[in-house]
Amino acid sequence: MVTRDNNIQNFNTRKSHLGLSRFLIVCGLVGFLFMPAGAGLADQPRMILANAVVCEGISNFRPVNPAVVFSVSQGEVFCFSEFDPVYEKTAIFHNWYKKDKLIFSMRLVLSVPKWSSFSRVQMRDADRGPWRVEIRDQENNILKTLRFSMSD
Repeated sequence: MVTRDNNIQNFNTRKSHLGLSRFLIVCGLVGFLFMPAGAGLADQPRMILANAVVCEGISNFRPVNPAVVFSVSQGEVFCFSEFDPVYEKTAIFHNWYKKDKLIFSMRLVLSVPKWSSFSRVQMRDADRGPWRVEIRDQENNILKTLRFSMSD
């Protein structure tokens, strides 16, 4: 037999659980409103590398004749990198290596909302052989490695 006292006790228990749930939800929402901007975004990238190639030239901010083998007689080679989106102004680096020796490093600054950049090296007869360009972020993480060769 259910008594009036049991019904009142069950009602009061449910009411206190509902009140506690509402209190916790409100605390969570208030805490979220006062969270510093960018909190929890430490693992978010500052930019996304959309395209990167080694090429013969740049025309209208686009790569011309991307390839993996270039003639030394061409005189210069370009590394083109395109970032979309860029979430905040940041720097990247194009590090040029002949075999495993760093020959040249170029710091490039990217701006919001998207950005293309390039660097280039002059080639001489002595520069024949394997090359690579490492595209790195400002924390020195490799975003992409582009390998190519210089030939006759």
